[in-house]
Amino acid sequence: MDTKVYHHDEIKEAAKIIKQGGLISFPTETVYGLGADATNTEAVKKVYLAKGRPSDNPLIVHVNSKEMVEEYVDSIPDKALQLMKTFWPGPLTLIFNLAQDNNLSTSVTANLNTAAFRMPNSLVTLELIRQSGTPLVGPSANTSGKPSPTTAIHVLNDLSGKIEGILDDGECEVGIESTVLDMSNPNMPTILRPGAITKEEIEQVIGEIAIDTHLIDEHNAPKSPGMKYKHYSPDTPVVMIDSELDNWEEAVEYYQQLNKTVAILSNKEIVSRLGDYSVFAHYILSDKKEVKSAMHHLFGGLRALDTELVGYNGVILAEGYPEVSQNMGYMNRLKKAANQTFFRK
Repeated sequence: MDTKVYHHDEIKEAAKIIKQGGLISFPTETVYGLGADATNTEAVKKVYLAKGRPSDNPLIVHVNSKEMVEEYVDSIPDKALQLMKTFWPGPLTLIFNLAQDNNLSTSVTANLNTAAFRMPNSLVTLELIRQSGTPLVGPSANTSGKPSPTTAIHVLNDLSGKIEGILDDGECEVGIESTVLDMSNPNMPTILRPGAITKEEIEQVIGEIAIDTHLIDEHNAPKSPGMKYKHYSPDTPVVMIDSELDNWEEAVEYYQQLNKTVAILSNKEIVSRLGDYSVFAHYILSDKKEVKSAMHHLFGGLRALDTELVGYNGVILAEGYPEVSQNMGYMNRLKKAANQTFFRK
């Protein structure tokens, strides 16, 4: 199968493939998604096959309006309506109880009685949904478990020959997946996956919410994507540097003594600081320690360094941030990429 790259003036052609049960990767402000008709079980199964994704991992349904959500759910709580008004379109996914007569594929919901919905902040993708006439599933358009794609080239690198097309709209603005908020119990809204929209920002709209920080092992089914222990991982091992210990020099020396080829994923000041250590490669997340820039560049940096280290006995040392609210989305992705591993000598 040849994978075609589509542009803004070819949305109609991409939508035709969706209607025919094919797969189109689409851009969002977070990462590129892998789109299929959410009501077509055979199409959704192709998504799992293309990604190599476990079928017990539910998929987020991408819509272009509140009214499209209403076609599938039991009801939309008042608090959720307030959040939609504030954050949609945008990087917030909401989980609702499904109506009994909904026609979403059970492959989308992993046989749960809930489903996750999001309205992405991408005019191109909103138009793709409109012309397709159906909500789209949209897991990240990458090989399952690997760093999520933030450019069309990333998608091609992972899925070329496995999907019909990619709708290219440049680099994603946010760079990590959406915040997922479980609204199936409106009396206790709970963040299942942190993202760019923080707990405090949500609480300013609807009041106190909870946050679920436990991780799911490979034998259990999650309620939301991104709850597995290891995820977003390049082939090269990733080790985090604790922001409080700041022991970069010690870590570099330790791995060099083990004959490891060391690559650095950090802000520019850290890279400059390590200039005398003959580090093999580096990727700059931000000029200084700035989490929005770090989120934006995280997945691209992991992919770039992994490519540079092909054929080497390498390790990627990555910059950790204090685990306060605004940093939780970044640290959630980085900790899973590193399989929770910090440098400890």
